[in-house]
Amino acid sequence: MKQYVVTAYDFTDNNALNRRLEARPAHLKGVKVLKQNNNFIAGGAILNEQDQMVGSVMIVQFETEHLMQQWLKNDPYVMGQVWEKIDVKPFKQAIV
Repeated sequence: MKQYVVTAYDFTDNNALNRRLEARPAHLKGVKVLKQNNNFIAGGAILNEQDQMVGSVMIVQFETEHLMQQWLKNDPYVMGQVWEKIDVKPFKQAIV
């Protein structure tokens, strides 16, 4: 499987946090499906100085880049305009 690190930063408008909180249950439900399908390796929220969520980091794996892009474009945080800037890089998990 090909692995990717996804770093996503939220929009910064006044309603950004509300959109995140509204989309969060559906996003986390999707992460559970990714985990069940062996696509999710690790992830979590990026926090600001006030411990508010302002972005996300996820390490995922898919058979193809096309499948990864398909998942990403349908994630509730993308569909709900939570993530403004998304950076995806190939990743290789170190075996310790």
